[in-house]
Amino acid sequence: MSASTLHTSAEESIGFSLTESQRMIAETIRSFAERELCAAALLQCDEDQEFPIEVIEKLGELGLLGIIFPEEYGGSGFGYREYATAIEELAKVDPSIALTIAAHNSLGTNHIFQFGNKEQKKKYVSELASGKKLASWGLTEPNSGSDAARMLTTAVRDGDDWVLTGTKNFITNSHSAGIAVIMAMTEREKGNHGISAFIVEKDTPGFHVGKKENKL
Repeated sequence: MSASTLHTSAEESIGFSLTESQRMIAETIRSFAERELCAAALLQCDEDQEFPIEVIEKLGELGLLGIIFPEEYGGSGFGYREYATAIEELAKVDPSIALTIAAHNSLGTNHIFQFGNKEQKKKYVSELASGKKLASWGLTEPNSGSDAARMLTTAVRDGDDWVLTGTKNFITNSHSAGIAVIMAMTEREKGNHGISAFIVEKDTPGFHVGKKENKL
């Protein structure tokens, strides 16, 4: 069996053509990106370390902050094909905006949607998917990244509460997010299986956002 045969078979079985609905999404986002994402203005935002919140709010009005989440939670109710199509169109004009939306959906909000209880999903996913708030996801630390088992951030139960102690860095959306999902070690002897996720609201006592880092 040749490589070309495999390639043709994959195309036929998977199907890479967009549906009419997906084409409409692509055209809508493409039009928005070309109209709203001025390269010069966004470059200046990078230089000034200013977050273009007005752009994110408009994307929220279009439904992109909840594109993969059910309508019952304030989302748009689309699938990952529509999601990927929308992110692709944004990234053609400004990859940083695309990453902001992707981190909000895939990391912060989806973590709560996939693993949170009913009360957490009703409270937090509804706020995030409807575009009322932006999400961030805290894994990376000064001394660990993908090697998550080396993280130093810990969470210790104190009565009905948990006390988190540690530092994260290079966190996408950190300064603008209203809700953060923070990864912390609760059972170090279990290695990466001893890590738990905590929903932290921005105004939680003891939670501070540090300096902005110059990144590409």
